[in-house]
Amino acid sequence: MVRTAGAGMTAGPTLAVVAREAGVSVPTASKVVNGREDVAPETRRRVTEALDRLGYVRRPRFDATKPPRLVDLVVHSLESSWSGAVLHGVEEAAHDAGLDVVVSAALSRTRAGRPQRGWLDKMTVRGSAGVLFNLAELTDSQFAFLEQHRIPFVMIDPVIEPPSGVVSVGAANWQGGVTATGHLLALGHERVAVIAGPRRKLCSSARVAGYRSALASAGLLPRAEYVRNGGFDEATAHRRMRELLALPEPPTAVFVCSDRMALGVYQAVREQGLRIPYDVSVVGFDDLPESRWAAPALTTVRQPLAEMAATALRLLVRMMDGERPEGTRTELSTRLVERSSTAPPPLSGP
Repeated sequence: MVRTAGAGMTAGPTLAVVAREAGVSVPTASKVVNGREDVAPETRRRVTEALDRLGYVRRPRFDATKPPRLVDLVVHSLESSWSGAVLHGVEEAAHDAGLDVVVSAALSRTRAGRPQRGWLDKMTVRGSAGVLFNLAELTDSQFAFLEQHRIPFVMIDPVIEPPSGVVSVGAANWQGGVTATGHLLALGHERVAVIAGPRRKLCSSARVAGYRSALASAGLLPRAEYVRNGGFDEATAHRRMRELLALPEPPTAVFVCSDRMALGVYQAVREQGLRIPYDVSVVGFDDLPESRWAAPALTTVRQPLAEMAATALRLLVRMMDGERPEGTRTELSTRLVERSSTAPPPLSGP
């Protein structure tokens, strides 16, 4: 494979030259170029350094002299209302920019929300000029593939802190945690628990940090037994809420770090013969349609999912045009939406 860079420019090194420079076989060098996972980290490093040193770049399979018309949106799942909000935001912004969007759920069938092997190469074959990743966790080799092929991309609410220089868009999760917890404290609750997602997830850890900060500002020490982690799903939240209610001194209020998890909390409270908000107050996070349908309607922190997606698309268009955003992290503000699931604490506790 030879690098060509347009009229009047000479061809670059072949893959065989790169392989020789790195001291590996041509098939191994090809695996690195094509983003394959089955390459040792040290070998990948040598090949990547040789690629950079020799100036090898595979020519994109779309005509870079023409305005980009196609971008990819890779979502975690096509079955959630979260993804629906993201799709809505991308669709409107893409229409305004005159772009077509290919949507795939390449993350939903993989461990830890990572795109399947070979997916990135298929994207270059169909001529996509850029990619939006929603709730994604990319491997080092996938980041290297995107960089090597000069494919601009933006991450929407990345699962973990992305590498330096990667552009991402998210919500003010820490401030949202402060707002949710502060609302419960203002109602008079002192026994406030939090049910969060996995500790390693960026948004989850930020929301718990906001919870702790709000307690500290109120002069309250966080109680270790009141901090529960799990997955962002109803079943896990249901179990964590049952654990909290079984404590000798159960909480009178709970900040739940997603609306979907809050539905599991509702079920656990009902099973114990308790009522929301009279016995236990609940605050969620997201403001998905489910929060309005719940009984009672869920007080929650709204993160602007559609706006986040639209912002990411606009940033991607700028990058496709050769611009570089001033900052790599864009955070949109969150706000509390008060409904019917919170009230002052009961006099005798739940």
